[in-house]
Amino acid sequence: MSLRLLLRMTNITMSKIKAVLIDLSGTLHIDNDPTPGAVAALTKLQATPGLKLRYVTNTTNESKRALMERLTNIGFMDVTEDKVFTSLSAARTLLENQELRAYFLVDKNAMEDFKGISEEDPNAVVVGLAPEEFAYENLNKAMRLLHNDAKLIAIHKARYYQRKDGRALGPGPFVAALEYASDVQATVVGKPSEKFFLSAIAEFGCSPQECVMIGDVRNISRYH
Repeated sequence: MSLRLLLRMTNITMSKIKAVLIDLSGTLHIDNDPTPGAVAALTKLQATPGLKLRYVTNTTNESKRALMERLTNIGFMDVTEDKVFTSLSAARTLLENQELRAYFLVDKNAMEDFKGISEEDPNAVVVGLAPEEFAYENLNKAMRLLHNDAKLIAIHKARYYQRKDGRALGPGPFVAALEYASDVQATVVGKPSEKFFLSAIAEFGCSPQECVMIGDVRNISRYH
């Protein structure tokens, strides 16, 4: 089984675990294929009495609806939308709470999750995994907005992610470039921000010490 257990525990035993947070891309699946043993492992976790599950992901190149369809199509059953917590959702919440208007460097397939967010006269730059959007002119426009006091919001800052053909650049290097060019520090809303994980377990009524995180990259799938 290729699932890798990442534990943030303080002198507790597995018998005291009340909730499990499970990463998706790279952990349950790579592209359109489940990782070895993942379907069986998840089925076993789902059958564990009293154990609460939540699927957390930094995936930013597809909407939550499209993500659910992908998981179902490759064999993962009972992964319902209400159990999925995405960095796109966290970004939208921030934009709404601060009444921000956004310039999006986000994959077109993910824009469904930002429906209703104003893009007129943007005062925020939102960056996700969007290879098609990282052209010079787009990055230059983002930099100019940041020099005019726009906020920089990184859906996440992963350096890379795993594809079937190997590692590929994540949004992190592009966020870092904008930070350097504008001297503006990004607000990171996805993993591994502490707020992201605390929001994911908020409704469970348990502490972080009673949770386990299953992921594929240690410094992204833990908070600090």
